[in-house]
Amino acid sequence: MQSNIFFYKFYYQWWKNIDKSIFTLISLLFIIGLFFSLVSTSLIASDKLDTNSYFFFFKHLAYVLIGISIIFIFSSFSADQLFKYSIILFFISLFSLLLVPIIGIEVKGSKRWIDLFFLPRFQPIEVLKPFLIITLATILCSNKANIISKYLLSILIITIISSLLIIQPDIGQTLLVIFSWAVLIFTSGINLYLLITIFLFSSVLFSYLIIFVPKFDYIQERIFSFFNRETGSHNFQSDKAIESITSGGFFGKGIGEGTLKNNVPEAHTDYIISVISEEFGVVAIMLILLLFLILIYMVLKKINFETNDKIKLILIGSISLILIQATIHIGVNIRLLPTTGMTLPFLSYGGSSIVSTSILAGIILNLTKRKIN
Repeated sequence: MQSNIFFYKFYYQWWKNIDKSIFTLISLLFIIGLFFSLVSTSLIASDKLDTNSYFFFFKHLAYVLIGISIIFIFSSFSADQLFKYSIILFFISLFSLLLVPIIGIEVKGSKRWIDLFFLPRFQPIEVLKPFLIITLATILCSNKANIISKYLLSILIITIISSLLIIQPDIGQTLLVIFSWAVLIFTSGINLYLLITIFLFSSVLFSYLIIFVPKFDYIQERIFSFFNRETGSHNFQSDKAIESITSGGFFGKGIGEGTLKNNVPEAHTDYIISVISEEFGVVAIMLILLLFLILIYMVLKKINFETNDKIKLILIGSISLILIQATIHIGVNIRLLPTTGMTLPFLSYGGSSIVSTSILAGIILNLTKRKIN
């Protein structure tokens, strides 16, 4: 009885202090993701697995329920507890990323996943990203080191993580991590000339890897086929995606009438925007983008009233990570960017992606909740 009373009081305090508008938007995006998972994966399950046609949907639902628990846990901590646990979890996640080349599972030529008994095909970088934001913000806001040391340490961390991702290889996640780091150091007040120098050096290094290292021939092929549609074998998915968006028109073909989900592998993860557009039209995509923009606006509005530089930096980094990932996903779907295999936060199917997004959502809710005096 006492434990029930304690839990009720704890939940009441949590609900009273969190930003309910941000929480409602996050919940709505997850619900939309569940709905589109239901309509985009039922035929895939019945055709490929010859089993319960709602197999993928129930898996997605299970991941979302885990995600809701993660959001509640991370948003319940005090700010100091959040920072402390995040640093610990960062090193645990980094260690799991180090294990990928050793015990990782190779799928289609890439070794990006490890098998966990409770989360098969777990992608360590997805969990690492939210804790990387907090770790980098902690370094950049530290009073125990001079500014040069802070930037050098952050560069060292990004170099290690990027190198591990390049080995897999996973250039999409590498670019996402680097762009997120660039947003953080730019926001922290780095000299613009130094930032441009780092950017140019990174661009030269990236170009060298693509052109001269045989392991990255597939990236070169994707880039060439992106600019020349008549060459390469990677145009099939992007062509089908843009065709489905075009054929869907403003209001779509209707629920269950789309063909992209059956013609393109992993459409419910990497091409979920195209699947939605084909069946529900561009109007549905515009509404989803509007929800993302409102979420970003609400978080940025909270930052204006925040006085703690570290919290400001973490919130900017967290919302930037969501924005950059969504931009890359949509850019690939509408053929503005080469194929990268990037999921859409909140909406795409996939356990690792949902866990990562849930951690980010928990961090955002934690640092935007009402301060208790």
